[in-house]
Amino acid sequence: MKQFIETLKNIWKIEDLRARILYTLGIILIYRLGSYVVLPGIDPLMLSQLKKQTAEGVLGLLDMFSGGAFSNASVFALGVMPYISASIVMQLLGMAVPYYQRLQKEGESGRRKINQHTRYLTVLILILQAPAYLTNLHATIPAEAFVGGAWFNITAVILLTAGTIFIMWLGERITEKGIGNGISLLIMIGIIHRLPLAIGQEFASRLEQKGGGLVVFLVEIVALFVIFAATILLIQGTRRIPVQYAKRIVGNKQFGGVRQYIPLKVNAAGVMPIIFAQALMFIPITVAGFAKSESMSGFVAAFSQITGFWYNFTFALLIIVFTYFYTAITVNPNQMAEDMKKNGGFIPGVKPGKKTSEFIDSIMSRITLPGAIFLAGVAILPAFAMMVGMTSAFAHFYGGTSLLIMVGVILDTLQQIESHLLMRHYDGLMKTGRIKGRSS
Repeated sequence: MKQFIETLKNIWKIEDLRARILYTLGIILIYRLGSYVVLPGIDPLMLSQLKKQTAEGVLGLLDMFSGGAFSNASVFALGVMPYISASIVMQLLGMAVPYYQRLQKEGESGRRKINQHTRYLTVLILILQAPAYLTNLHATIPAEAFVGGAWFNITAVILLTAGTIFIMWLGERITEKGIGNGISLLIMIGIIHRLPLAIGQEFASRLEQKGGGLVVFLVEIVALFVIFAATILLIQGTRRIPVQYAKRIVGNKQFGGVRQYIPLKVNAAGVMPIIFAQALMFIPITVAGFAKSESMSGFVAAFSQITGFWYNFTFALLIIVFTYFYTAITVNPNQMAEDMKKNGGFIPGVKPGKKTSEFIDSIMSRITLPGAIFLAGVAILPAFAMMVGMTSAFAHFYGGTSLLIMVGVILDTLQQIESHLLMRHYDGLMKTGRIKGRSS
């Protein structure tokens, strides 16, 4: 406890770090306040049916990702998922379209162009999603809750589009001037605000049971901590590859002649596969125009049941695919092999150059598979939790997208804080070693 208090004092002493943290908290406050700003033309006292509709199922998950803005009919109701969907499309284009492949190789200027195109695509997606959201509002809320007629629909589409663009801007400001990855941090804040209420609801439901309800609740809490710890180990887990550097003499100095290690992460993709896969799983709901579950049938019905087989099977499969996809983007075996060769390094028993690249690629493929399967398993745990009687709100935190995003983003944010402390010769957040986030 004394070490923790001392660390907090050190954080406050560093002016730049203090300013970044306060700036981030200010942006988060603006984001949370915006989630309660109801669209002009809607009576906020008549949203009970919308809140009931988003209490569980896929719409409940969508509401959680938007920080409750969806059920509040807020200007932030569509959240950042349209931006995530646009990012997925742009990354796929970067692998398939030569023009975007060239942009990726142009450095900062190419990245700016790709970001600009991502924003344009986000606006296009918003123009399609906003009317679907309004269709759901008209089907759920009594007609007397609306004022303005057709003019309301026009202004609401503009405001919903502007709301998501504003959230994107807030996320970029956090990334640039604050602490952590802005978009991921805002998603996590939207998720975590429901945690106290979810635990309270689960506790109340277990107390109503006869014969050991409290014991069951304590077992659930312990299991939650076990899954939380296992997820941290997954994100921080590495496989080390030994690299031998040959002795070189430059002038009067001797370089190399030592063995070092390349740490390859078991889950190099972090939580991005989860976010990407979840964004795609929201598409059936968007296509259906956010229709009521009883009116759905066939394909849309199958992918709207969060406890259904096809929903969870497809979700797990997408996570595995995106884990390999994102790992391929973030880890470049050819570049690693080339860097080793330039610096006189080699992996013992493996020829430098192409053979080294192939060796690293094979190792990454092997260690990524169990990581991807574990990631997918944790992601679909809420379905099993609901099947054994947990409340829907608490089950979302019992594994699933919520837990994985919280763990990944918290580790990344703590890692950035620790890097500021270590850079100024203060002790880090952990005595036993450095925190390892996705970017370690």
